[in-house]
Amino acid sequence: MDHSGHGMDMMDMPPFTLGRGLEWSGDPFFTTACAVGLALYGWAVVRLWRRGDKWPVSRVVSFTLGVLSIALVMCTKLNDYGMVMFSVHMVQHMVISMLSPILLLLGAPVSLTLRALPAAGRGRKGPREWLVMLLHSRYMRIITHPVFTIPMFIASLYGLYFTPLFDFLMESRTGHIAMMIHFLAVGLVFFWPIMGVDPGPHRPGYVMRMLELFAGMPFHAFFGIALMMSSEPMIKTYEHPMASLGIDALDDQQAGGGIAWAFSEIPSVVVLLALAFQWYRSEQRQARRTDRQADRDGDKELAAYNAYLASLQARGR
Repeated sequence: MDHSGHGMDMMDMPPFTLGRGLEWSGDPFFTTACAVGLALYGWAVVRLWRRGDKWPVSRVVSFTLGVLSIALVMCTKLNDYGMVMFSVHMVQHMVISMLSPILLLLGAPVSLTLRALPAAGRGRKGPREWLVMLLHSRYMRIITHPVFTIPMFIASLYGLYFTPLFDFLMESRTGHIAMMIHFLAVGLVFFWPIMGVDPGPHRPGYVMRMLELFAGMPFHAFFGIALMMSSEPMIKTYEHPMASLGIDALDDQQAGGGIAWAFSEIPSVVVLLALAFQWYRSEQRQARRTDRQADRDGDKELAAYNAYLASLQARGR
């Protein structure tokens, strides 16, 4: 199989080490996309700061880490080794579909965009108005609904790796890039309503978000277990690794399965921590609103409740 389009002589690759894998390779598509993403986000933040609006530094850090995590697996030689080693490819898949989306969403890019873009004015439509229309469109309601996101999240594993589609996509650089974009898009759509940071058509409660999370995560673990328990290579692309790598195809597949199984716990922990923090902040805001309301009306609700208790006590006499 010819993988020379990935910028490296795939017929003479040395054994994988972390140092070799982290060497910069600079895939043109993802390098450009990451640079543009960071530049646009930075422009929007500076625009807010210049007009005196605040934007949390934590969100800037989260979004930046999300972009850098994509660059880590797609713009280094991990991308080249991922073409010939299933275990490295699985690291790419797990990061770009389950870690990068969470970090990007914690950066609230949609909220930032809505605040940074100017309103077009009465009777006109500009980029901000078109974005609002998209967020409230039937299309967005469908692709962000759990009935769609959960099956798509699952199908991206079983419908891709256990069919000839994966081998077809891996035959070319374009197919490989398309597959990685798909992983990222599916991760963003799946975690968007669960994270609940950006506005969207569906804003379920905290308990429902946790249920949606746990509905999808176990299938990653089952997928990993299936790969680890297999007695023969299941992915044809990696069935005959080049001799210079010094690896066994079945051992490499089982390592990849272990990565898929173990990695499924990481996003669960990150998301649960984020949801717990959001829930806590929501309760704090509700408590402050209740206190302010009590200050304004002299705590009429408490006074009425006390009067009700007094009336019950009077009746008992």
